[in-house]
Amino acid sequence: MKTTHALCALLAVSTFTFAGDAKPLLHDHELPVLAAPDFKGPLDASFSIAKGKWTPEGGVLSVLDLPEEKHIPVLHHKVGLASAAIDLEFFLEGPGSFLVGCDSTKHVGRVVVNAAGLSIAEDSVKPSHTIAKLPMAVKPDEWHKLHVEWEGDQMAATLDGKELRAQHTFLATPKSRSWLAAGKSVKVRNLKISGEK
Repeated sequence: MKTTHALCALLAVSTFTFAGDAKPLLHDHELPVLAAPDFKGPLDASFSIAKGKWTPEGGVLSVLDLPEEKHIPVLHHKVGLASAAIDLEFFLEGPGSFLVGCDSTKHVGRVVVNAAGLSIAEDSVKPSHTIAKLPMAVKPDEWHKLHVEWEGDQMAATLDGKELRAQHTFLATPKSRSWLAAGKSVKVRNLKISGEK
């Protein structure tokens, strides 16, 4: 009986450690790093601001909503990735949301974080169709660690070590870019975009 309890405890610790290490979710090899801005100066030409104000300073990218644009802030990374792994930390300054997604000629899929938890959606229809949900408390005024991957018709993410996966045929649409989006006021640090075209 003691052996069974010890084994269960060991498995629980192992599972927690694996989840906390942001191991690959969909890929069988490490993807090459394409962008890892230090946010100490201007973003390079592979990025473009679509909406909102994105200000890199002191190692942190500060994101601000501009109400006159009537659209949440969006930052494009102008590289189309068939396989991707995106890592970052974000800080919600008050209530809001944070998104990581990919496009072809229109939106393809997205990972959405808000106060209620983590979700994955595909964009073959409008509004986007949520295909997986993970309820969890996402507190404002704290740094959260997000890891997002896509490959083929699958998309997956971990938020603070908790994992969510989804599959949909539309997610296999060839990609032209990836993007970050945020509601209201958000900070981002330690961004790393890895992938293969």
